[in-house]
Amino acid sequence: MKFAFLLFWITLFIPTEMESIYSFTTQNSVSEWRIVNDGVMGGISKSSLLLTSSGHGKFAGHVSLANNGGFASIQLNKKIGLTAENKFVLLKVKGDGKQYEFRIKAKTSQNASYVHPFSTSGEWQLIKLPLAQFYPQFFGRILDSPNFNFQTIEQLSFLIANKREEDFELLIDFIGVE
Repeated sequence: MKFAFLLFWITLFIPTEMESIYSFTTQNSVSEWRIVNDGVMGGISKSSLLLTSSGHGKFAGHVSLANNGGFASIQLNKKIGLTAENKFVLLKVKGDGKQYEFRIKAKTSQNASYVHPFSTSGEWQLIKLPLAQFYPQFFGRILDSPNFNFQTIEQLSFLIANKREEDFELLIDFIGVE
């Protein structure tokens, strides 16, 4: 019995293999990412994605509520095959204390995005988001459909939409699956 208990505790601390989806480096270009703000609906929020001198993606800007706006986002189309062992999305980020959403789509042609909110602390964080907890959402409305249960991801995005006017800044080091 002691052996089983010890084995259980050891397995909790053995690092698992992370498969990198995207890493920001000074050798990368952020031009493959696309900015999608509330201007698609008449809003006037502004955002940008820049590569810092230390090789991090910097998603920053201002969310405005004017003209029925209220969100800013960045998107990357990239095909990622998932295995049965892939249970989590991993994000290494440094935020500004605000809440963001990480969104995925199994197909770029899907109307719904699968969403998982996360909070930032102002320090570098490794955030682990269970794939099974990504819920479907369309135009800000949660859909009565199953959570994410696909074998591929074709689109990734970060979004801020906290229903208030605010400046924001999110540094991104990498995105992975585990």
